[in-house]
Amino acid sequence: MSAPIADTFVREIEKNNEEVIKIHQLEIGDVGCVVWDAALVLSKYFETEDFLKGQLLKEKNIVELGAGTGVVGIIASTFGANVTITDLPEFIPLINMNIAANKHLITGNATAKTLVWGTDTITNQTFDYVCLADCIYYEQSLQPLVKTIADHCNGNTTVLCCYENRITEHKLELKSKFFELIDEKFNVEEIPLHRQDPQFRSGDIHIMEFKLKNP
Repeated sequence: MSAPIADTFVREIEKNNEEVIKIHQLEIGDVGCVVWDAALVLSKYFETEDFLKGQLLKEKNIVELGAGTGVVGIIASTFGANVTITDLPEFIPLINMNIAANKHLITGNATAKTLVWGTDTITNQTFDYVCLADCIYYEQSLQPLVKTIADHCNGNTTVLCCYENRITEHKLELKSKFFELIDEKFNVEEIPLHRQDPQFRSGDIHIMEFKLKNP
């Protein structure tokens, strides 16, 4: 890892029921070592009426891809979801630290597992939701990411993909290529702003819902 696991600082995230989630972030490291705005927007979406303020997550099976700090999966687990929180091996200690820091609030289950896109799968389990936030970074990772998303879906799986619009030419090209690949396999719908959390939403941050075309 780019920095010792001890070199962290805490981001506190308050749920609507006033529970406070404490997420350790690394002082030095790669893109996965801090809480990004898209992860917060997706996490707070769980508290909207679309999920009956979190109640619909109870006992649901969820896999989070490219989790980084694990904030999305951890917040889902505080609503009773059973979440497998995944990333590259170097991020697993940070995810485990954050699971431990919020264990007293978790009413479902949260487990950290290594998953390399395009190679690994979480076997012997079907998922109600596949979640990912701000994972569209590198061109070489796009096809493996789309394969991994599809590998963890069945006909009933909903994919929630949240990302922040970044207007550099390179980022726009990456987004375009990602959605070309997604459109081959999935039906795509955008969650409108009025269905998102009234405070944690932005016109620059999009929540997309994918469903397999041919499960």
